Amino acid sequence: MSRFPVVRRFLAQPSAVAGVFFLLILTLLACAAPWLGFDSPWAMTAKPLLPPFAVPGHWLGSDMLGRDIGSGLLYGARVSLSVAALASLATLIVGLGVGGVAGYVGGWLDEVLMRIGEFFQIIPQLVLAVILVSVLEPSLSSVILAISLVAWPPVARLVRSEFLTLRQREFVQAAQVLGQRPLAIIFTQILPNALSPLLVTMTFVMATAILTEAALAFLGLGDPDAMSWGYMINASRNMLRQAWWMSLLPGLAIMLCVLSVNRIGEGLRVAFDPPRRSGASS
Repeated sequence: MSRFPVVRRFLAQPSAVAGVFFLLILTLLACAAPWLGFDSPWAMTAKPLLPPFAVPGHWLGSDMLGRDIGSGLLYGARVSLSVAALASLATLIVGLGVGGVAGYVGGWLDEVLMRIGEFFQIIPQLVLAVILVSVLEPSLSSVILAISLVAWPPVARLVRSEFLTLRQREFVQAAQVLGQRPLAIIFTQILPNALSPLLVTMTFVMATAILTEAALAFLGLGDPDAMSWGYMINASRNMLRQAWWMSLLPGLAIMLCVLSVNRIGEGLRVAFDPPRRSGASS
């Protein structure tokens, strides 16, 4: 374990480890939902408005159409987690490309790319995502595209700052003197040293993607063929007094999922930054 100090520092944080276990268990349950006996989330398999733990087989109750809440939560987890993962990957690719070019090349290209990033940042993220999904056909692909387009500027700025700092370091200048190509320098010298703050930032991008997808689905801009937590809250907003569990349970799922991702991000920050941790504890 001593050979991996970052892993040891991460595992020393119970909240971060709990976040990993929660997301892992949620992912496994969501993937195995059909084999666990959960029918399609659109299937009307019970009496309407069953409260939680009232009928065996429908432990989390049913909605106003008789659809199982537990099935909706698991199939909704598929949508939320897949959108968060794919949107974070797309955001990482765009942010790395734009920020890496801006930070390594510099000059007028840096100015142009940063002005483009500022244009996307002056508009609130949710408003811009709503506009983009409204223009496109509401679907999972358009939601992923919208989240990626509104989330890449902070990632690009972080990558740019790391590249601006690292390209002045001795090992990068030595690689340039030895005649290494710019792409080789970026991928073998600069990028590995910029990975730790980038990983921390990507966890918060994933948390934002989960919230944005839920907000879009709540507004009726999600994929109409995919059950999601935001759609479940939207469908139950008029039933708060009669069936509180219909909105409470998907709301708790969103909260726990985002909280777990944030705790993992905080755990990575502490694991990659031991001097700050030791300074804070002293």
